[in-house]
Amino acid sequence: MIGKLFGTVDSYGDDWVIINVNGVGYIVHCSARTLASLPARGEDCELAIETYVREDMIRLFGFATDVERDWFRLLLTVQGIGTKVALAVLSTLSINELAAAIATQDKAQISRTPGVGPKVAVRLINELKDKSPLISASVVDEFGAGRTIAPSAQADAVSALVNLGYSHAQAGAAILTAVQTAGEEANAGELIRLGLKELAQ
Repeated sequence: MIGKLFGTVDSYGDDWVIINVNGVGYIVHCSARTLASLPARGEDCELAIETYVREDMIRLFGFATDVERDWFRLLLTVQGIGTKVALAVLSTLSINELAAAIATQDKAQISRTPGVGPKVAVRLINELKDKSPLISASVVDEFGAGRTIAPSAQADAVSALVNLGYSHAQAGAAILTAVQTAGEEANAGELIRLGLKELAQ
């Protein structure tokens, strides 16, 4: 199985890129956001890879970060969502937007994705709200450069609220709001305080 590709960009398509690795061209299907983050033809690049194997084909899906790949895998666990729709979701919403939409159960935000209606959006939220990396693993910069921002503080804050009896979705939404208020470098204590204030409203 292929986990990563290091090579040079050979050519682009609407939803794919060919990566030249030592003279072998790999066709890799990507979200629009990942494609936009890649360099020009002839330049070096690196992609996290998900190898998708079926009886009649083998496809490679590429991602700017391991976090984006993790979300792709999560999306595929939702009934009715295949690879095409999963890439469409990741093309329409940033990782942060997707995490926030699940945490706040915002089906309208998810329904912005072509091919995802309200019913599928609700199913996605219900199936992922308790197992998605809502805050700690998915707060990355917009083009997925792999920089996780203060993950331990945010993860600790979410965990603390869950231990107090709140659901993962409630805790994730509250801490997301707290981060927007206090800043990305806030410590766990400050985030917990603001999160509890948000939940008390």
